[in-house]
Amino acid sequence: MSHVSGKIGHEAIATFAGGCFWCTESDFEKEPGVISVVSGYTGGTKADPTYEEVCSGKTGHYEAVEVRYDPAVVGYLRLLELFWMHIDAADQGGQFFDRGSQYRSAIFYHDEEQRRLAEGSRRILDSMKLYDRPVATRILPAGRFWEAEDYHQGYYMTCPAQYGRYRAGSGRDRFLGSVWDGDAAKRFGTLLREEFGSGGPAESEAEHGRPGSAGPRSAIKPDEATLKRTLTPLQFEVTQRCGTEPPFGNEYWNEKREGIYVDVVTGEPLFSSTDKYDSGSGWPSFTRPIEPESVIEKVDGSHGMVRTEVRSGRGDSHLGHVFPDGPGPGGMRYCINSAALRFIPREDLEREGYGEYLSLFGEK
Repeated sequence: MSHVSGKIGHEAIATFAGGCFWCTESDFEKEPGVISVVSGYTGGTKADPTYEEVCSGKTGHYEAVEVRYDPAVVGYLRLLELFWMHIDAADQGGQFFDRGSQYRSAIFYHDEEQRRLAEGSRRILDSMKLYDRPVATRILPAGRFWEAEDYHQGYYMTCPAQYGRYRAGSGRDRFLGSVWDGDAAKRFGTLLREEFGSGGPAESEAEHGRPGSAGPRSAIKPDEATLKRTLTPLQFEVTQRCGTEPPFGNEYWNEKREGIYVDVVTGEPLFSSTDKYDSGSGWPSFTRPIEPESVIEKVDGSHGMVRTEVRSGRGDSHLGHVFPDGPGPGGMRYCINSAALRFIPREDLEREGYGEYLSLFGEK
């Protein structure tokens, strides 16, 4: 199936190439106002190419995503901001450890307004000198977009363990964290809005900080100096140094209110009270994360044991460990440090910008 139009009814379409489309898809799908994200191929010469043909580098296609969004909720400028903050814009040969022309970055504009905003945002990014080379991302007119094979769609959800290992191994998040510290992200957003306004009728709550966290929701992890200034010593030790807080004496082990638990560093949603239970361990325990991609599992061989560490998907915060001795069909116990979390009660979700999670508690 292919697409070329920039607008469908009350929806609009944006097309981006940011390296591996698994990662690009997962980054955009978290943004409020995004209706759907489809992985596919564009910019090449062959009709309806296969993944193998694109990987050969001979068709000229980019791995790309087609983002359908509601302009009344999220503006195109915000989508551009997300795009730039999730790629290496100075890399001409691919993205991270994915090399080849199919992994180059590009923005495919659907109308003159998208072109104007894309070119302006690239100019602003280049002026910030965040890289040791000029920005290399191309800005091109949108052409035919071919949907990728079914097994590529929503890969971060259908194969969370494989995706987590791939993303961690790619070096993407480590690189982005080194470039987009809290100050750089804030400065980029400020420069964009000084020149273009909001770029749409609504600004996402992801742009705004929240009390009690080191960074805004969906933000790139702040630098170490910022974390030391905004986190408590225990929060820093746990999230950044893989520390462990005492059992039973921590903040949330006996918390029974309804609500969600977010990464204290980035504000990304991690766990829900609907999946919390008393494991008797003295730490908050959950049967599953809110979304599979919100946590990454890694082998932990420290302290003479082999365990499975759990880290936050975006902030790379150490959260705790997961064990195969939990209740329920999945049989998993996510044993998490309170110091890595911030609890948001059910009644505060809307006010704090997490209103979409009210559905976890039977609210529409």
